[in-house]
Amino acid sequence: MSAVEHEFEPIPGLPADLPRGEAIVWQGRPEWRMLARRGFKVRWLAAYFGVFVAARTISTVMTGQWMDGALQLLAMIAVFSACLGLCQLLAWLAARSTLYTITTHRVVMRIGVALPITWNLPFTRIAAADLVVRPEGDGDVVLRLVAPDRVALFHLWPHSQMTRFLRASPALRAIAEPRMVAARLEQAVARWSAEHGELTVASAPVEPREAVDDRPRIRVGVALASQPQS
Repeated sequence: MSAVEHEFEPIPGLPADLPRGEAIVWQGRPEWRMLARRGFKVRWLAAYFGVFVAARTISTVMTGQWMDGALQLLAMIAVFSACLGLCQLLAWLAARSTLYTITTHRVVMRIGVALPITWNLPFTRIAAADLVVRPEGDGDVVLRLVAPDRVALFHLWPHSQMTRFLRASPALRAIAEPRMVAARLEQAVARWSAEHGELTVASAPVEPREAVDDRPRIRVGVALASQPQS
């Protein structure tokens, strides 16, 4: 597993040409509206700001200070609207600058708005993958790394899912067809395992399991029985 800063991409989403024998299986990026909801929590922020606006409105009505109260209320709404707009702009920029790639050997995540960074996640360093499918149709593919590999939350946000304090699992966030992407990842790992004979892929069918956040999460049939490499 490695992270590379780069300015030139010979292939979109990849910092270098693919080695002989490696091919791209899938490429895609987050849906920015869904990323705004999932990663930037714009709905939670809107509800949070709404509480303040409601409290200010009630205070204005109770005190009868219509002029000052109305001006303060308008200023508050303007500030909150600007904050929500900024979060949505950041989500759009993050989605536009992101490109997820699954090849026959690894998962590659090109992220970063001002300074693009590419994360290379070989199949040997991925212990498992979870598929999160939401009612809206979007979802995440969460990659569980082989110990002792670890990534800090701020290195990957918002392309991660929190596991422990300041630790995160890389995730292909807010993708439009998560089941299809998970299936292609599973197939790629299965072919890679069969060719190399070093890893075993879980043969059990994809079964639902309860998620920490109570959203439906499906276990991808990818369980790489590899040992930490020195």
